[in-house]
Amino acid sequence: MKPCRTCKKEISEEAAACPHCGAPYPAQAQWTGYGFEYQSPLRVLGLPLLHISFKYAPNRKPVVARGIVAIGQFAYGVITISQFGIGLFSLGQFTLSGFALAQFSCAYALIAQFGLYVSVGHGPFVRSLPQWVQHALSAVI
Repeated sequence: MKPCRTCKKEISEEAAACPHCGAPYPAQAQWTGYGFEYQSPLRVLGLPLLHISFKYAPNRKPVVARGIVAIGQFAYGVITISQFGIGLFSLGQFTLSGFALAQFSCAYALIAQFGLYVSVGHGPFVRSLPQWVQHALSAVI
């Protein structure tokens, strides 16, 4: 038995929530949220070399992976592997990047199912961004 970090009443060390005040994981000295997160101690330009985040903060908002290599549901960095990502090189479902391999993407160069590209693009529903903008402007004017 340990005291709850919030209400200080005795609770089981394995309790998922305090039966008195409802605090999540009350036996832990501090609680930073649900899920998994790892940040490498090595930093480059203030960003961790590797940040993996499949975590939700206590307020239930997702924790974004931010790093040179960023892996998670939401991520941004030089290299991203994510569901929603922004990066120089990106592998994911929805990406905004320089070079992308994605389901939906907007990138300088990409391989995607649906995408807009500036220089090179491959996929079933992939269009050149400059040509798409020119076509959209000519339709408006």
